Amino acid sequence: MAGKFSFQLDATDGAARAGVIETPRGQIRTPAFMPVGTAATVKAMMPESVAQTGADILLGNTYHLMLRPGAERIDRLGGLHRFMNWDRPILTDSGGFQVMSLAGLRKLTEQGVTFKSHIDGSSHELTPERSMEIQRLLGSDIVMCFDECPALPADRDRIAASMRLSMRWAQRSRDAFGDRPGHALFGIQQGGLERELREESAEALTRIGFDGYAVGGLAVGEGQEAMFGCLDHAPAMLPVDRPRYLMGVGKPDDIVGAVERGIDMMDCVLPSRSGRTGQVFTRHGVLNIKNARHQDDPRPLDEACACPACRNYSRAYLHHVFRSQEIISSMLLTWHNLHYYQDIMAGMRDAIAAGSFAQWRAAFDAGRAQGDIEPL
Repeated sequence: MAGKFSFQLDATDGAARAGVIETPRGQIRTPAFMPVGTAATVKAMMPESVAQTGADILLGNTYHLMLRPGAERIDRLGGLHRFMNWDRPILTDSGGFQVMSLAGLRKLTEQGVTFKSHIDGSSHELTPERSMEIQRLLGSDIVMCFDECPALPADRDRIAASMRLSMRWAQRSRDAFGDRPGHALFGIQQGGLERELREESAEALTRIGFDGYAVGGLAVGEGQEAMFGCLDHAPAMLPVDRPRYLMGVGKPDDIVGAVERGIDMMDCVLPSRSGRTGQVFTRHGVLNIKNARHQDDPRPLDEACACPACRNYSRAYLHHVFRSQEIISSMLLTWHNLHYYQDIMAGMRDAIAAGSFAQWRAAFDAGRAQGDIEPL
């Protein structure tokens, strides 16, 4: 594909940043939220529906796709974009996190990780080189380095050893990625909640040189306060002229707090997973559609929301189809949640450009504090 990968920072307001990532497959407006398409699909959504929510980019999972249907198969079928009918940018993670959290009987060495598939128990090996090869076969626009992510809490020595292994793997990932015009490789900062280790990691990554940088190893059980404490300094350690991606975050207030601290990109399964379990995010906080208070309510989830669930259906109907386990429930509630997340991103982009992020943040907090509308 012709074209280049680039990042333009258009506005800042405090540490918050707004800009545009240019890729051959289109622009990514930042701050950006990436819906998660684990197995080449955002669950319960058509690709064109995901685009209608305002998403510029999706995330695909290397671990899941390498196991099923297989990266070589996807390559033979024309690559991940054609396979899943999504013509906008795709970011693929490296597979490291899923190996640590999902796979059985894994063995970690300097070379990489050998593990047994959670699907059928078959044995596989992931190394930085193999991760780069799989992501090349998938054809993703943004490729992530292969890293190791220890679960927190862990002792400092374990975190330091893991981070330094990830930095050696980052160099191997860079070497294996090679020269791929139009495609980007992101390095991943590690170091847990230890400021000095984060600094060491950022310096190692910057020396290697990447198209973008992720803050990894957070949202793994440390809690919001500790995460924000880390984000108060970690993003600023990374090059100012490259996108900064916080992996695996999060709830609406996590996302707003991360942008406030200098993060440009995020992903999380929460809006889609919550849609399937009846949890709905709105300007007035979180509501649970299965609660009986909604069963006679003709009002929408959120009267200010323009998504199809809010425009065309009542709370009573959404309550009914959820309780009846109808598939349309997952479809409509997921669409609403993804739409709401993209509304947040658009609101923050506009506020940063206008220099009014603090006022936007105050209104966001006030709306959520208000709570759901009174029951009828």
